Amino acid sequence: MFKNVLIAIDLSEPGSWARALPVAVQLCKDWSARLHVVTVAAEVNVQVASFFPEDANKRLLEQAVVDLQKWVGEHVPAGIEVHRVVGQGSIHREIIAAAERAKADLIVMASHAPSVRDYLLGANAAHVVRHAACSVMVVRN
Repeated sequence: MFKNVLIAIDLSEPGSWARALPVAVQLCKDWSARLHVVTVAAEVNVQVASFFPEDANKRLLEQAVVDLQKWVGEHVPAGIEVHRVVGQGSIHREIIAAAERAKADLIVMASHAPSVRDYLLGANAAHVVRHAACSVMVVRN
């Protein structure tokens, strides 16, 4: 049923993957699917860009690539075909774009219990659920 499973993680927040990763890995094992791990690198906002070096966004992106490679080596079990994806910009847009490029059948992502802030501003998980072309599994922390 699934050929490409995408998991969206925040490298600096274990809660974004601690419960969701085992689910994604098990689905990949069950269906012999590829695992696409996507993270979105920090981005220097245009309003404060003058306070940072010109290549700050490039450096942030390069560091995220290195960090994701290390994370995959430490957390994804052997025997799972893994594709690493690093985006930069709007988190939910980058996740959806990565899913489209990977031809993902399923996006797995974690979400915390909703708070008032989430209802007013909208969480990234909610945006992905509403706009993704494939199924989305939200694993509650």
